[in-house]
Amino acid sequence: MAEEHYFTADPSVPFKRAPIRALVWGHWLELTSGSGVFAHGRLDTGTGVLLREVPPPLTARRVLDLGCGFGVIGLAIAVAVPDCQVTAVDVNERAILLANENAASLGVADRFHACLPDQVPADEEYDEIWSNPPIRVGKDALHELLLRWLPRLTESGHARLVVGKNLGADSLARWLSEQDFPTIKTSSSKGFRVLEARRNPAA
Repeated sequence: MAEEHYFTADPSVPFKRAPIRALVWGHWLELTSGSGVFAHGRLDTGTGVLLREVPPPLTARRVLDLGCGFGVIGLAIAVAVPDCQVTAVDVNERAILLANENAASLGVADRFHACLPDQVPADEEYDEIWSNPPIRVGKDALHELLLRWLPRLTESGHARLVVGKNLGADSLARWLSEQDFPTIKTSSSKGFRVLEARRNPAA
């Protein structure tokens, strides 16, 4: 059997849930992760860096959690920003199930919805996109993913991405800027870069 990854749509590994407790922006999040889903049983380092280095998007009213896994980024935003609606997307069906279960347990299911990418309305736009993107899908697939979603930013919107320095964070920032999404590094920690990408108003 070929090796499976967290970006497999329907993992065949037996499904076992594992609890996670994370303190984000002053709020304790009691979450459930699962086997076959990214960062099973833990808060991964990159996501931890993103949530520590960037404050909650208090003025955003619509946010996309891109590649949501079991939902920690989008759920942290939904809890910290009561006026925000969060859409979370992933290709992993277990991730979607867990993210929606976690939203229900946190009491934010009315403002957080996880689904497959093709289930998102075509005209939906976002004030902010947050992501620990799946770098290991390969450069071409990653570029295709980002070019599918970053154009959905509002005119003044921006994306927050966390990428390992050794996994090409700096080259990704240059490539995004070349695609009319000017991108800067806002911080570095534990081998990760936090990138901020915006729409080019002249594009």
